[in-house]
Formats: sequence, structure tokens, C-alpha cells
Amino acid sequence: MAPFLTPHRWVQARHGGDATQRGAAVGSGKRFELGAVDVMFIGLRSVNGAQGGVERHVGALVEEFEALGLRTCTVVRHRYAPEGSVQLGRNSFTRALWAPRNVSLEAPAHSVLATLWAGLVRPKVLHVHAIGPSIVVPLARAMGLRVVCTHHGSDYDREKWGGMAKAVLRFGEWCQGHMANGRICVSRGLAQSLSDRFGRHFSYIPNAVNLPQATRSRETLDKFGLKAGGYIVHVGRLVPEKRQDDLIRAFARLQRPDLKLVLVGGVDHASAYSKELAALAAATPGVIMTGFQKGEALVQLLGNAAVFALPSSHEGMPIAALEAMSLGRPVVLSDIAANMDLGLPAVCYHMVGSVEDLADKIARSLDRYGHQEVPAHDWSEVMSSYSWPIVAQQTLDVYCDAAPALQARMAALSP
Repeated sequence: MAPFLTPHRWVQARHGGDATQRGAAVGSGKRFELGAVDVMFIGLRSVNGAQGGVERHVGALVEEFEALGLRTCTVVRHRYAPEGSVQLGRNSFTRALWAPRNVSLEAPAHSVLATLWAGLVRPKVLHVHAIGPSIVVPLARAMGLRVVCTHHGSDYDREKWGGMAKAVLRFGEWCQGHMANGRICVSRGLAQSLSDRFGRHFSYIPNAVNLPQATRSRETLDKFGLKAGGYIVHVGRLVPEKRQDDLIRAFARLQRPDLKLVLVGGVDHASAYSKELAALAAATPGVIMTGFQKGEALVQLLGNAAVFALPSSHEGMPIAALEAMSLGRPVVLSDIAANMDLGLPAVCYHMVGSVEDLADKIARSLDRYGHQEVPAHDWSEVMSSYSWPIVAQQTLDVYCDAAPALQARMAALSP
């Protein structure tokens, strides 16, 4: 590891207020000079409240790096963000590039364009997120860029992809394993599996959460006709691997007319699944679909739920579950590897795909905390492992091992 920041220096840089003064100021809408970008992120739709775990992950890293004076550029897709370059902070900005409006072509086409642009800008580190966009690693390396990849999950296991798409995703994973200068994985078990398979080290660095502040406001609850402690909540995109249909059927089995089921999330592209899910929700009394929510509205919906449920068949790292836990919510999660990595009590897990077991575990949670108006559980011991300053420090270690130019830059920034 590159010991460019001791814990004491990290705290000074993070909270002392002087590190950002060393960063180059950039006027709104202007680009950094050639070679001046320290880290460029690609492989995501947008930042700043965008729906998705990768998007929240990158947004949090940008904030942490901004505090250190690192100059970052996040390349986003044009239909999810304002056109051109947009300033996020003193040393960070986004750059929107065109992408086709096609569920299969959007990510790979945008990743190629983003990589070509990176070849012009010359960042010290190009950080590629997810295995699909990682098909560009050979191109990036051919242009002389130093590349770090983050494996957010085995996306070829997602139910929505056909044979050709799964082959492309596996190729992206191969590119990470064989051609990247540095490799990160958000799942402990998967990091070990990938390291064994490719014979190259994948650093386990989990996602973290920005701990939301609990609020007394009930405006969002009033909007959707909810009462505190009177509903089960789920947060996630409306895609097959989230298995919201299982959750609706489990909710119906509870036969609890005093409760509601709240599904928070939207879709990027309308699909047969999202249409079937909407029909199933409409036919099941007590189910409310709120669409995508963020900020204060999301905190209210999470913070006042009786239980948070995540019945997914696939997760990279369950950020929504961590956010619910940070607010003290009891949780019921599927027993897939990414969720099991959290190390929660057995009663918090249900057999993935089993509607009966899901309904049983939710019922047990409701019974266990039923004496409280808004059930609460102390997850502080678990949450201590998921801090963004720690995750940012670990990520910077990988960067500096992969890119000597960034190591020199960080040495100059260190107090």
C-alpha cells in the first residue's frame, strides 16, 4: 500500500479546511487543463441523487476527494444530466456525453465515447465502474491510461440479460481481471472468488452510506397516505432481480389490512416486468408505488417504516439496506452472498425466491418490534464498517498503487 496519508493526516485533510485550497479553481462550465484531472469516473448514468448504487457510490467518492483537493471528472450520460460540463465543487465537475437510448447499447457505447474523451483529457487514473463498461479497459490501456476497475456485482446473473449481453458482461469482467492496473470489488466473498479465478488481486472495499439525519417531518408520509410504523418499505429499481413481485405476494400472505407495502423506485427503460409489476400492485390492496424518491422524501419513507425488505436475487452491495439500517430500521434480506456479507442475525435473512419464507420473516420482524410505534434496532456495530472516509482512503490506496503520478500528487497534497 502507498502510505501517503496517516490517519492523522487524513483527518486534517478531511476536516482541517485547508486541503481544498490547494486544488485548482475551475469556473463553472470550464474544463480542466490537459493532464490536470486526477481521477475520471466512467460507467454510470449520473450523480447527485441519481437512482442506482453505482451512482451513489461515485457521488460519495467525489465528495470525499473534493475535500482533499483532488480534481475529479465524472463522465455521465446526456439524457440523465445537463449538457456539457457542470461544476460540482471547487475541484470536481461532470461531463455529459451522448449515449443511445437503448437498454443494451447505452452503457457500452457511452463507455467507449467516455474512454476516447479520457484519452484526450489524460487523467492520472481512469476509474471504470461495473463489468459492462469495463470492456473498454483494453482501449484505455492502449492509449496509455492507468485504469482502476470496480466490480459491483456479477451483472451477467441479472435476469433481464440475454445470451449475447451476458457474454459481453463476462468479457468486461475478464478485462478487469487481466488488463486493469488496479481492481476493487464491493463484496468480500466475490473479491476472493475473483482473485482466485484470475490470479490477480481484487481489493475488497465495500460501499458505505452517508448517514442520513432522522427527521420529524411527515410530509411525504401524508402525501402517500401513510402513518409512521404502519408500512413495509422496499427501495430499488423496478427490475426482475429485485423481485418486488415476490414481496407483493408475501405481503398479500400476511393478511394485515392495517399495514401497507411501499415500493420506492422507478425504471430507466419500460419493460414487461415493470408493467406486470404495476398490474400486480394495482390488484393487491395496500400496495403503494411511489416512483423514484431521494433526499428528505426518501429519509422520511425509510425512517418511519416498520421493516425494510430486500428480496433481491442479485446485489453488488445492498446500499439501500445499509441506509435503512443507519436509520434504525429492522430489515429482512434475501440470503444471497452480498446480503450475507453484512453478517446480520439469521432471523434477518429469508430464502431467496421463497415467498412463504419471506412472508414468515417479515411477520416475525413485525411481531418482534410490534410494541414500538416506529420499530428501531441499533445497528451501530455493523454500520461502523461502512464509512465513506474509510472507503475513500482505501480507494486512494488502490489508485496510488496503480498510478505513480497520482501517488506523487497525493504526496504534494498531504499536510
